[in-house]
Amino acid sequence: MAFQQNTTGFFKRFTVERHPHRDFMDSDRLTQLEADLRNAPVNKCKEALDELAQCPAEEAIPLLTRVAADSDFLRRRFAVMGLGNHQTDSSFAVLQDLLEKEQDGNVLGEIANSLFEFGDRALPLLQALFEKNENWITRQSIIGMLMEGDNDETLLAVSELGLQDSQQSVVEAAILALGKILKGNYFNQSLALLTPLAQSENWRLRWRTATALSISDRPEARALLLPLQKDENHRVVAAALEGNLPS
Repeated sequence: MAFQQNTTGFFKRFTVERHPHRDFMDSDRLTQLEADLRNAPVNKCKEALDELAQCPAEEAIPLLTRVAADSDFLRRRFAVMGLGNHQTDSSFAVLQDLLEKEQDGNVLGEIANSLFEFGDRALPLLQALFEKNENWITRQSIIGMLMEGDNDETLLAVSELGLQDSQQSVVEAAILALGKILKGNYFNQSLALLTPLAQSENWRLRWRTATALSISDRPEARALLLPLQKDENHRVVAAALEGNLPS
């Protein structure tokens, strides 16, 4: 996994093989794992996270909490990943506390990823983070995660706010999220938000809106999609026609 200040591969995380927790680890080994997370290259950090994922939470969480205070954003990000592998009240509390302290968008996005592992109890925190933090990496990360879940109410709230973002990429992510919402119980609310976007002067917004609308086979969405099939921009037309292709 490449760690960098952009969103290439941003939603990808280390894959950790989960096994029953081992017995308590030797203190020297724990010291070495902490040193690896603070100084070692990425491959060694991945190995350290794998090993800590199998440790009892009462050993791993204090270690990861210390690393989460490191001055290097990359090391803090490793620590946050590790905390997500231990879904206990203690790790949840640490992640919640880090939300209030962390300033780096990459690390905040990783905190959101780890919190998402806790399920519905984390959704209010993710929504609150989206509302107060305008970092585009963090916001795109949250939208992407919520699209993988099944809570359309939270996704709708976040998407509506995302449409007002100053960054085009966040707005487009929010539009695509509305396409997912069209398939659920918030169809009317999603369609109402997409309707003015289908007539936007910005071709990229019409393009993303066409993609979102093409997901639904309901007549209201199809009626809104029809003019986009004759749009002046060929990318918009292609996206609008895609919904008519056989699956």
